[in-house]
Formats: sequence, structure tokens, C-alpha cells
Amino acid sequence: MSNWIQRPPSLLLLLLLLLLFISGAVSRPIDNTLSDPAFSDGAAANSSSTPPHLLRLGRPTASSAAESCEQTYGFLPCTTTALGNLFLSIVYGYLMFTAATYLSTGSELLLEILGPGIVGGLFLPILGALPDALLILVSGLSGSPETAQKQVLIGMGLLAGSTVMLLTLLWGSCVVVGKTDLSETTGRSIDLQDTKGFSLFGSGVTTDLWTSYAARIMVISVVPFVIVQLPRIFRFPSGERIMVLVALLVAIAFLISYCLYQVFQPWIQRRHLAYAKHKHLISGILRHAQERVFGKLLTPEGDPNIEIIKKLFHVIDQDKNGKVSHSELRALIIGIQFDEIDLDKDDAVDKVMAEFDTNRDNTIEEQEFIVGISKWLNEAKHVVANSAIFADPLVDAVDNFSKATSIPSFFISFIAMPLATNSSEAVSAIIFASRKKQRTSSLTFSEIYGAVTMNNILCLAVFLALVYVRHLVWDFSAEVLVILIVSVVMGLFASFRITFSLWMCFIAFLFYPLSLVLVYVLDYLAGWS
Repeated sequence: MSNWIQRPPSLLLLLLLLLLFISGAVSRPIDNTLSDPAFSDGAAANSSSTPPHLLRLGRPTASSAAESCEQTYGFLPCTTTALGNLFLSIVYGYLMFTAATYLSTGSELLLEILGPGIVGGLFLPILGALPDALLILVSGLSGSPETAQKQVLIGMGLLAGSTVMLLTLLWGSCVVVGKTDLSETTGRSIDLQDTKGFSLFGSGVTTDLWTSYAARIMVISVVPFVIVQLPRIFRFPSGERIMVLVALLVAIAFLISYCLYQVFQPWIQRRHLAYAKHKHLISGILRHAQERVFGKLLTPEGDPNIEIIKKLFHVIDQDKNGKVSHSELRALIIGIQFDEIDLDKDDAVDKVMAEFDTNRDNTIEEQEFIVGISKWLNEAKHVVANSAIFADPLVDAVDNFSKATSIPSFFISFIAMPLATNSSEAVSAIIFASRKKQRTSSLTFSEIYGAVTMNNILCLAVFLALVYVRHLVWDFSAEVLVILIVSVVMGLFASFRITFSLWMCFIAFLFYPLSLVLVYVLDYLAGWS
């Protein structure tokens, strides 16, 4: 994966938005009863042919569609057809994917620049799970309680789908791409040595003890799921609402405790920081710069501090000729402590030079340096709000697609929506694991367990709050049971061992289809729903 922030392809985004609005176009017949020839369409008034149509952007009228749909925010397009809603789901999903990518990148950059501490412990973990939480929130806020009861299944599908995808498909994929030979004496993986091919017992990955701790924390985070299942276990349905409230309070308490734990015991932040630094050279330079020039790179208003940036330029410009050369830039990068990161120094220099050197003279002038650093800082502080904007229409599109195809909305959201919110991080994790080292494998699996932990406490807390505040019926026991089984089995699996042979990935892969089958059997055959 590139070391640079991925920018969304603006042309593709523009085309998607254009198609999105065109997809809401409907036709309007010309009224042939008008007698004024100024309104004639050129055909005889008594013609029996079908009246011509004009293209109009807007909602269908009763004369043009048997069913109507409600436009999100009053202007975003909608449709009642299966293909139309599939298209809208893809478009809104792509926009959510873009927003989630920016949100993840921005939070990581802030952590790397500010370092572990209060911000990293309290706010950044929440930012990472924010796209999922927003989608769950809007799924239960729409319309009447009856409408919310139907749409909230989309939120539950996302919650279950994200957790199951991370612990099955992504977990197994990281084992496959990160596998190396297992030592015959120690049983642990050997860095960068992959000579046994796809040997089920002779190859695999090895993590460290801290990764096991992260897995144990993930197992503890399922306690609210157990609490909310108690009425089903002991068969007292009258206690469901009370248990929802208790589980909500426990989830909130866990969320606060988890964030505070990261503040006072910042090993989770440090591991996340090490993982993120492999992806972001930018933040390493920015943080090093802030330490070297004895000043804040941002003003109190949040704007780039030009004077400090100039001061940094003159520090790097060792021969004082007003330009930063290739060798001076390389000296800067070598001087940055990247904490066990296998950084290609020459490649990093080339990328910084390509980013900053706009006149292509193989040097960086002062103004080029100011513009480049300012752009980096603006990107680092940019947390995209698009995830909130496009969450609601995405939920509507999935719900309408479910109605048009008669496929339960839970299964659609279980499979499709995690791709919109988690695919960017999933690709990063797979690429990172492919470096085939114990260190990178440990950080990768720690990230997976951390993401599931936030799903289990933040996203569940949002969901439980919706159910309780909107007086919804608790009808999600099968879905919660799936999350419980996968989280506990995979969590215990990783809590007491650090080496995973290749054959174990097939167990993880198998859990994904089994989860869907279990929900179907319990809800539609056993009558849990």
C-alpha cells in the first residue's frame, strides 16, 4: 500500500454523483387535452399514439409510478426497482467507503502527530468505529417505530457482518498472505522464509503476547451481548426491556473504561501507532518536524504556522543555499526514528521530492516546502463528515432493495455494508500482513481484535440505545448469538496461543457461511424472529 494518503478519484466521484442524480429521473407525459396550439407537440390532438415524454428530475407522480418512494433529505434520488436500488446502494456505498477511508487515515495521522495520550485514548478509538456507528444510528431513527423496527435490522446486519467479516474472512486472509515456514524446533514462524508453500502444518504466522492480550479484551467486550440474551436463555420475555437497558449501561461503561485504559496504559495506542506508521511516512516527518523546530506546526486557529514551517525549512537546508536537495532530504528521513519499520529510505525521498518539487528541478524551494507541508497538515486534520451525510441514504437504498427483491435486509447489510465501511482497512491489513514478519503479523491481528472490540461496545451501545429509546421490540437474538459465537471462539482461540498454522484459516473461513446459515435457521425455521 502506498505510504501516502489515498485521495478519491475526483473525476470518478463526479461521474458517480452525476449518475446518481440521473438515476432519479422519471418521465412526465404531455397533456394532450390542451387546446392552445402553442403547447402542441406536433401530433394530432386525437392521435391514439402514446404521448411523448419529457425528462424530468424529481419524484415519480401517481401517474408515472404505481408506487412512490421518499427522497432522502428531500432531494437525493430514490427508486422502487431492484436494479435502481442496487445502483444507489453501490453509489452510496462507495461514498461511505471514501468517507471511512478519510476518517481512518485522518485519525491515524492525528495519533502519529500527537502521540499516545488523552486524544489518542479517548477520541481516536471512537473515530475509527464512527462510520459503522452512524449507519446503525440512522437505521433506527427513520420514520415511525414500525418503520424503525424494520430498518434497524440493517443496523444489526452491519454490526454482525462487520464483526464476522473481520474475524473470519479478514483473519483467515491475513494468515494466508502472512504465512512463513514454521520452525521445527520452536514451532514459531521464521521471518521472510516461505519455502514450504501451502503446507497446512508446516507454515503459518506467529504473533506476540500483546496480541493475545488484545484478543482477551475482545472476549470481555461481548459481556453486553450475553446480558441482552438472558431473557431468551431463561425464557422471561417480560424482562427484555430491562435487560436492554442494563446491557446498554454496561456497554457504555465498557466503552469509557476501554478508552481510559488506553490513556493510562497506552500500549494499545503504541501498537496502533506502530501499525499506522508503516502506512504513513507523512506523519513521521511532521512529528519529527514539530519536535525539531520547538514550535507548533498549527496555529491556535488550526491553520498551518508559516513561520514555524519556514524555520523547519532552514533547519533541513544544511548548506543554506535556499533549496533542499536530495541528500539533505535523505538525511532528514534517516534521522527520523521509525521504530522497527522497514522503510525504504530512497523510495521515501523520491516520493517526498515528487510531492513537493513542483517545478521539477530536483530540489525543494522554500515556497514549495511551505505549500507541501501545509497540504499535509490540512490533510492530517481533515476528518470527513461525509460518513454522516451518506449514511441515511445508504440505509434507505438497502431497505428499498430488500423490499424490491424480497431478500431480508439483514442478509443484504450483513454481506454488503461491511464492504463500504471496512474494506479499506481490510486491504491495508492484508498488505501489511504480507510482509511476512512476526512483528507485522502481531500488529495486524491486534488491529483486527481492536476493531472488533470497538464494534462490540460502541456500535452495540448505539444499537441498544435505539432499541430502548424508540421502544422497539427486541427481536435480534439469533443475530446476537452469531456475534457471540464467532467473537468468543476466535477470541479464545487467539488468547492462549501465538502461532497459527495455515490449516486454522479454514476454520475462520468456515465461520462466515455458517453464521448466515445459523441466522436463517433460527429466525426462519426455529421461529426466533
